[in-house]
Parts: sequence; C-alpha cells; structure tokens
Amino acid sequence: MNQVANRQVICETLMKLAKADPDIMVVTSDSRGSAAMGPFANTFPEQFVEVGIAEQNIVGISAGLAHSGKKPFVTSPACFLSMRSIEQIKVDVAYSGTNVKLVGISGGISYGALGMSHHSVQDIAVARAIPGLAIILPADRHETKKMTEALVKYEGGVYVRIGRNPVEDSYESDAYEFQIGKAVTMREGSDLTIIAAGETVRVALDAQEALQKEGIQCRVLNMHTIKPLDEEAVIRAAKETGFLITVEEHSIYGGLGAAVAEVVTQNCPVPMRILGIPDEPAIAGKTDEVFRHYGISAKNIQNIALNMLEKQRG
Repeated sequence: MNQVANRQVICETLMKLAKADPDIMVVTSDSRGSAAMGPFANTFPEQFVEVGIAEQNIVGISAGLAHSGKKPFVTSPACFLSMRSIEQIKVDVAYSGTNVKLVGISGGISYGALGMSHHSVQDIAVARAIPGLAIILPADRHETKKMTEALVKYEGGVYVRIGRNPVEDSYESDAYEFQIGKAVTMREGSDLTIIAAGETVRVALDAQEALQKEGIQCRVLNMHTIKPLDEEAVIRAAKETGFLITVEEHSIYGGLGAAVAEVVTQNCPVPMRILGIPDEPAIAGKTDEVFRHYGISAKNIQNIALNMLEKQRG
C-alpha cells in the first residue's frame, strides 16, 4: 500500500527541479507543515516565502513574484485558498495572466472530521467559471510527480487540488505521457465509460474490475485536467460506449460531472449519471466513511452501471 501522500511528492519533485531553476519558489500561508514543504523551506530558504494566515495576500504576493519572472507555487488548504482568495485568483492570476500555480492541499473532504468549514467540494465549480485558469486533480503519487514537472514548464495560472493522505496507486509507475488537457484512458471498454478525477480514479478502476467479472467491458477515463476539458475524449466515449458515469469528490453541481454533461448535451446526448456529494453539507468523517455514505464506491458504481444497461435491454 502506498504510504506517500501527493503533497510530499510535490515537495520532493520541486526540490529536485529547484536545484537547477532558482526561479522556482514556494509560498505558504502558515502551511509548510500541512503542505509537507518543510524540507523545501530548509533546503532553499531564498526560494521560500512564508506569508502567514493570509490567503488573499498569498495570491497577490505570488502574482507579484510571477510578474518579476519567478515561478511561484502557492500551497495552502484548498478550502481557504479557493474561497477566501477567489477575487485575487480571478483578478491577480487569471485576468492578469500571471504564471502562478495554486496548489490546494487537503482538498475535497480530506479534513473530513472538521466538517463543512474545512471541506472544499465547491472549489472546482468556482474555479471553472474563471477564464484563463486551468484546473488539475492528479490521481496518485505517480501522476502528481508528472504533473508537477509539467507545471514548472507550463505558462499560466493553474488551480491544483490534492488530498491530504496517501492514496492507493492508480498507475504502476510514472512511465507514461502526461499532458495538461488530455485525458488518460486507464482501461478500454465498449459497454459504458466511467470518467473520474483525483482520488476517485482508483474507485473507478475498482468498479471496472468488478464489472469485468460481470462480463461488462467498461472504459475508464482519468480526466485529471477538468479545465481545459478533453472534449474529444468525452465525445468519443459517449459515441463509442453509449453510457457515461462521472465520479468526483465534489458537489454534483459545477464540477467534473457538470463539465462532461455540458459537452455531451451539446454534441452527443447519451444516458449519464453524475456521482458526487449531493446538495447538502457533507457529513463529517474519514474519507472512506464519507465516500461510502454518498455511494462513491466501486460497489455502488457497479450497481449504477448494471441498472443503466438493464434499462437499455428492457
């Protein structure tokens, strides 16, 4: 079982790259510990800025660093970064076209026991509506490494959301091509497609394995980049498999499911189900407990898929 959290991978990858690139900087809001950025701060003190608990300031300061030619990576709890700083993200980063990478740590329901004030299940919906801001949710440690390497080369504002704890691997290694804006086909299939992002990719893969035992050939798309969305992959999946299920650690409104539905309804309408957090304050609990409560599980996805296919036959 993987014991390395994605936040740790970001730190390790940035440390390797920062040795050769002094423009790489990490900016935190009293969150170097929770972001696992302590080693970076100790090794590269001249490339590290501690702002304190001031999420709006951290975005403005990072935008200024970017205007000066630096490559700032903001690491702050997703629940605060995506809500308290949204005006600065909209104006200082997206509208101003600054090269700032906003890394929301402990995203989704990672802070499960702390309740709605610390959950970030509306962040994708808010960020999606801002022009000029890419949105990425890596699936596991391997993809987090590939993503971080790509972000250093990518020019422009990006909102990244990662969880807090280690997650089971979705990839066997990092020996694959990662492209911002391009979905990864994790499994091929012709009967239906599951589209997932972030930590739900592993859930989708488990559901695919269960469906395969039922004789169902299920395609799995890892939509790590929610914006810009890989519309071509979505349309192809809809046309070739006929049924879509989206799975996300986010509100059912405005997130991955909504993005996919916008493409499908305007290009190739097919039966579709959006699985995520319903329109209510998410319950408090550990991630696996919250997932089970809302049916973000391989078993529930399997049941949804079988019901969709049964209706077609009926």
